[in-house]
Amino acid sequence: MSRRLAEVARKVGVSEATVSRVLNGKPGVSEATRQAVLTALDILGYERPTKLRGEKARLVGLVLPELQNPIFPAFAEVVGGALAQQGFTPVLCTQTAGGVSEADYVELLLQQHVSGVVFAGGNYAQRDASHAHYARLTERQLPAVLINASIDSLPFPRVSCNDEVAVEQAMNHLISLGHTRIGVLLGPADHVPSERKLAAARVVAARAGLVLGADQVVHSAYSLESGQAATGRLLKAGVTGIVCASDPLALGAIRAVRRAGLRVPDDVSVVGYDDSAFMSCTEPPLTTVRQPIEPMGRAAIELLVSLIGGASVAQDELLFEPELVVRGSTGPAPAAA
Repeated sequence: MSRRLAEVARKVGVSEATVSRVLNGKPGVSEATRQAVLTALDILGYERPTKLRGEKARLVGLVLPELQNPIFPAFAEVVGGALAQQGFTPVLCTQTAGGVSEADYVELLLQQHVSGVVFAGGNYAQRDASHAHYARLTERQLPAVLINASIDSLPFPRVSCNDEVAVEQAMNHLISLGHTRIGVLLGPADHVPSERKLAAARVVAARAGLVLGADQVVHSAYSLESGQAATGRLLKAGVTGIVCASDPLALGAIRAVRRAGLRVPDDVSVVGYDDSAFMSCTEPPLTTVRQPIEPMGRAAIELLVSLIGGASVAQDELLFEPELVVRGSTGPAPAAA
């Protein structure tokens, strides 16, 4: 007990006597200090006293699929800052291959009496993945917000970048440069944002009188290495422009083009998606479609805080407009194309 008091007191910056008064429900402690002590208990992994367990901590889970893709640390920074401004403490939950699953994290967060959960990328976006753990959130009536597109059956508000507009911007840019043989490099086939991007690519191609054949569409895991491997199939199909569903996929595509003895953008133009960190520093600098991370992250927290406060929030999708950022990885179609 004394060790727990000392750790919590150090975490909050108060005396052990103050911590003891909170744990025993004694008066003489401000509400702000009381909440800080309870939050420290949750962060340090200590169980609350039985009489205090009904109170939710001012903790919010932030569940991410990975940190290698720089778009997710960017979301974490924005969401974490927005939560702090609202008086909440983010609990970062990052999945790793063979490690703790998204479902495991949901159970851990429920045990910690979090006030809500924000998901940025996860099983909710894949049709063939398990979704049972989302039902646990619904059963417990725990507020949750999803960042980016999800399957339709989940009853949570969503904050998304408009995938259709993003692809229109990328495709029209390549078409304006004279490209008529354009490839599309997407995430997994059951991934909802990739489904939307593919549907949009087909509409843009048809509108421009272009063919988007089966050999011009490839699906891949979201990694540089997978993007490189998948791009080989597009190069065999003779594409001169590639629209990618993420910046790491685009970097993999550029590597594949070079390994094939071709040049970017002289022989093949490449467009990414996200405008994540350092994309202006690649060689060549990456043309990409920028997600509005800051307003999306803040909107997600505004929705979550409203739900935590008991407000009724529409269970629909809030769409944000992307922006094409033209850099050196795209250029005119080669003369022989």
